[in-house]
Amino acid sequence: MGREELIVKERIRKLDEIKKLGIDPYPHKYEPKDYSIEIKENNSKLKENEKSKVKANIAGRVMTVRDLGKLIFATLQDSKGRIQIILQKEETEEKDFELFKKYIDIGDIIGCVGTVMKTKTGEVSVLVKKVTLLSKSILPLPEKWHGLSDKEERYRKRYLDLIMNPETKNVFEKRTLIFESIREILKKKGFIEVETPYLNTTYGGARAKPFKTHLNALDMDLYLAISPELFLKRLIVGGYDKIFTMARCFRNEGIDRWHNPEFTNMEIYWAYADYNDMMDLFEEIYEYCAKKVNGTTKVDFKGKVVDFKRPWKRMTMCEAIKKWVGIDVDKMTKEDLVKFVCERKLECMVKKDSLSWGEAVQAVFEEFCEEKMDQPTFIIDHPLESTPLCKLHRNDKLCRLIERFEPFCMGTELGNAYSELNDPILQRTLLEGQQKALTKGDEEANPLDEDFINAIEIGMPPTGGLGMGIDRMIILLTGQESIRDILFFPFMRKLSSTSEDASQEHKEQEKVEIKGKVKIDVVKKKK
Repeated sequence: MGREELIVKERIRKLDEIKKLGIDPYPHKYEPKDYSIEIKENNSKLKENEKSKVKANIAGRVMTVRDLGKLIFATLQDSKGRIQIILQKEETEEKDFELFKKYIDIGDIIGCVGTVMKTKTGEVSVLVKKVTLLSKSILPLPEKWHGLSDKEERYRKRYLDLIMNPETKNVFEKRTLIFESIREILKKKGFIEVETPYLNTTYGGARAKPFKTHLNALDMDLYLAISPELFLKRLIVGGYDKIFTMARCFRNEGIDRWHNPEFTNMEIYWAYADYNDMMDLFEEIYEYCAKKVNGTTKVDFKGKVVDFKRPWKRMTMCEAIKKWVGIDVDKMTKEDLVKFVCERKLECMVKKDSLSWGEAVQAVFEEFCEEKMDQPTFIIDHPLESTPLCKLHRNDKLCRLIERFEPFCMGTELGNAYSELNDPILQRTLLEGQQKALTKGDEEANPLDEDFINAIEIGMPPTGGLGMGIDRMIILLTGQESIRDILFFPFMRKLSSTSEDASQEHKEQEKVEIKGKVKIDVVKKKK
């Protein structure tokens, strides 16, 4: 019998004895009135060995126990922190002292009533009068819970990670603060938060392969939303001027340090605005959230100081290529670019016979430029082929560019924004092109949404729109390594039957994360 099995057997024995004593080890309710951090702050001025006139009623999990016979020191952890509790033969009720001494283990949840005091070592503590067992723990807590070797279990068993690692909870508290801060600044600016459906009869708004499901009640296939964009534009058509949503999106794509199959995306639409206004808004939101969460616009991310202070650098995609690749795509023909991508063996060379100027420009930028941008940078004026939902650039006489921008930082894209296309005839033409591409096998192309076209035909005002990856913002502002560190429950492959297989799968997942921004599928388990 292994060590853990012996511990479980002993705890079950204690559980049975507790029940025989007439004590309910899992009572229905308890009403704590105080929290660890507040008790410490409110009684910090006590002198050594001084008792407060204040009584404390606290509940939490036992994290450490030091039994000195007639004196027991323990650490109690509640939702706000940890505090020392002291049980003393003369001070604690006899039956409660014996209950704790004989039956309470690390991991058990208890309630305590007692007097606040400061020990001779200067630690604010609770001298316990009464103990109530609230939940008897059967499984022991991990003895060690840190380091890279424990990442797999931390993600799979987030409840243990939260118990054992206070810094983990701090990350998720910052996540909540970021959401609150975004809502705060947008509502101050007059934006209204709205909701869009997650189950769609068709999909659109982004180049992505969707998840497919089936509605039994109507015997019809549905798709999990890849983007809320087309629904939000319908609301702009309906008369809303400033709207936003923080929506879950689902994309059947690769998994890496920046990507999870489901994620949180914020989209904002602003009638009578354009992509210049959305750039200003984007950087303002980031600066505001950085100050709210960290008290500064500067963040230490993987050993580099990133500054989100406005204004951010702005450069066109063509300028970026000229800077980092050394070629002037503005002056290159389609044939010149096709030759360039073939010589460099870029992925797009497989369709060299049909490759357009814009597709080649996009491919060169993605291959050579994205990872170069550590500081926040707006890449503006993308090729027409990069999206069918954006206005043509007002100053481009060749009609090759659109009014689109993507912000980058630490080598990854943070969002996407346009001066939104509202020409119904051109919109239909472009979406029909997407439908043809989908029919020919492009799994990331969008099907034609007739109702969306109908809405644009009714008339949509000039509009600026942007999408912001909230999870990526949280990764950057909290200085975390991976999206799995800022999601309570990141997607994890189902555990294998053997620990050896599980270990190998974790190594494969780590390899995928190291790839960073590259979207590659997780390696399937070998049979």
